[in-house]
Amino acid sequence: MATTTENGSTTRASEVVSCDEHGGAPLLANPTLNKGTAFTFAERQSKHLEGLLPPKVETMDQQAKRVMWQLHTLPRDLEKYALLLELSATNQRLFYKVLLENLVELLPIVYTPTVGEGCVNFHRVFMNPLGMYFSAFQHRGRFREMLDNWPSKEVDIIVVTDGGRILGLGDLGANGMGISIGKVSLYVAGAGFNPERAMPVLLDCGTDNADLLNDEFYLGEKKPRLTGQEHLGVVREFCQAVQNKWPSCLIQFEDFKTPDAFAILESLRDDVLCFNDDIQGTAAVVSAGFLNGMKVQGTNLRDVRIVFYGAGSSAVGVAHMLASLIQCESGLTKEEAYKAIYLVDTRGLITNTREGDLASHKQPFARWDGTPDMTNLVEIVRHVKPHALFGLTGAGPAFTEEVVTEMCRHCERPLIFPLSNPTSQAEISAENAYNWSKGKCLFAAGSPFRPVEYNGRTYIPGQANNVFIFPGVGFGSVAVKARKVTDDMLITAARTLARAVKQEDLDAGRLYPDVQDLRSISITISREVAKKAVGSNVAELTGIKMFPVHIISRIWNYES
Repeated sequence: MATTTENGSTTRASEVVSCDEHGGAPLLANPTLNKGTAFTFAERQSKHLEGLLPPKVETMDQQAKRVMWQLHTLPRDLEKYALLLELSATNQRLFYKVLLENLVELLPIVYTPTVGEGCVNFHRVFMNPLGMYFSAFQHRGRFREMLDNWPSKEVDIIVVTDGGRILGLGDLGANGMGISIGKVSLYVAGAGFNPERAMPVLLDCGTDNADLLNDEFYLGEKKPRLTGQEHLGVVREFCQAVQNKWPSCLIQFEDFKTPDAFAILESLRDDVLCFNDDIQGTAAVVSAGFLNGMKVQGTNLRDVRIVFYGAGSSAVGVAHMLASLIQCESGLTKEEAYKAIYLVDTRGLITNTREGDLASHKQPFARWDGTPDMTNLVEIVRHVKPHALFGLTGAGPAFTEEVVTEMCRHCERPLIFPLSNPTSQAEISAENAYNWSKGKCLFAAGSPFRPVEYNGRTYIPGQANNVFIFPGVGFGSVAVKARKVTDDMLITAARTLARAVKQEDLDAGRLYPDVQDLRSISITISREVAKKAVGSNVAELTGIKMFPVHIISRIWNYES
């Protein structure tokens, strides 16, 4: 946050002591400046904090230890989620210290799978506001004016959702703010965005969720959800307002309904620095695991066959990127690359011969080669003989023992990726995948699974977690003031992530790196994405010679 003084100069809020009239309470109320009991005796005197804190001066380590003690006394993950949400709203330095130093333990709390339960109950656990809410019913025409209410002078990253399709849980309306808050925290923890320059946003376009409309605690507009061009107009006004105030800010779209997600991305991606993590982030992280899986299998990409169970925004985004990768890596034509991919929706295998209209985002994948219309997944797997099976339905268990057995019949080490979130919506559990494949499958899921013991061996399930991709893509894009996020930048991120996995891990069947290495992986990805943006002539900062130095110099740290 910045403050303009009487002579017109601008200074950091952290350099200003404006507590003379009101004491030090405003400082304690500012989550980006609050240090809690870590304020020294001298600071307490100079900043008028004496008497507003307990007498003892503590280190950040002591405060963090107390937070972890509090977390470990709570029996339910939802309660831990609520505690961390409150900490983020009151003391961000302490929150990020705790998160970064306990990333493996807390990532499933601040994001998947617990964030799903957190969003379902967001209106019940809500205490202090985080981020901004824009109502399509109250605020239309005033979005740009409202942005001036945000306390920070500059913003680098915005995560915005309309709550239309939260994970696999459906329309959660204003409760979707939990997703934006969680993603912003991972941008900070993953790549080092400054939390003072990061904004979670809920674009309230109404909800069709009857339970929420009838809930006395629901915090959003109790109106039917906007659709079509009216909905797109609201999103476009918001993006134009952001672009006007913060031209170099990256906007990440999160958990919009599939038709809306594609319409928004197609309409805005060339004019606004933005991307959709469900479509493009998922595509990149799955592509990385796919590249490593094909390496372990020894499968030539010219020969690969892939089945997608699900044809929503995430599935189609992944399918497009895999087709591009196959084309680039194998030398196949675009038509030949797309022919490697089979999409299955609620009506079965997508072909150009089945009855009924086909949504535009599915049309590039309709089989045109005489493939018969099939509805049963076992039958489809038997016909296709795929090397990889991806689940992106959000509908829960669907990969049966018969499906897994059929996969193994045609491929020695098949890729099985149940990517739907949260864990309850996964298409198959890690235990069943390893047991039914007799330990042969290469497994990764969208949510975390515990290690599996099979036949005297311990298998560590991988997680195709978007957190490996979006922080680095975002940081690299903002660092060079990219004008847009291109497909080449995302493919670069996927390839970089794939290379981060060591050979001994690949030999053990692990296709993704350890999440404990998230910060270093994100920085490497951000560097490569920044270089690609400059090389593709979509960046304003083009004279950068030392990309590692430039990237590292921008990283925020809770100790700084």
